[in-house]
Amino acid sequence: MLLLWYPKCTTCQKAKKWLDEKGLDLEVRDIKLENPSAEELRRWHQASGLPLKRFFNTSGLQYKALGLKDKLPGMDEEAQLALLATDGMLVKRPILVGDGFVLTGFKPQEWEEKLG
Repeated sequence: MLLLWYPKCTTCQKAKKWLDEKGLDLEVRDIKLENPSAEELRRWHQASGLPLKRFFNTSGLQYKALGLKDKLPGMDEEAQLALLATDGMLVKRPILVGDGFVLTGFKPQEWEEKLG
């Protein structure tokens, strides 16, 4: 599994600790240092079944500074994916990518259902 996280994010820290306690084999990637590509985001979006907006860090400073709340509705999916790929801090975190699933944000109950 791949965990995309930002080490300074307390929610990401909780998710990593939770995963470590489960003893799961993880590849860990700092989302700020190595932001996801548009192609990765496209694959994960399709695999997740979630609306693309769920991949945006809507409470982040970058999101607000760019005025994305008003801009996103007028952007097509490709433009949104390209924008997400420009800066890892725009991306909702943590993201857990596993075999046949993608989880955004850390919701222990949801993660427990997927990982058991």
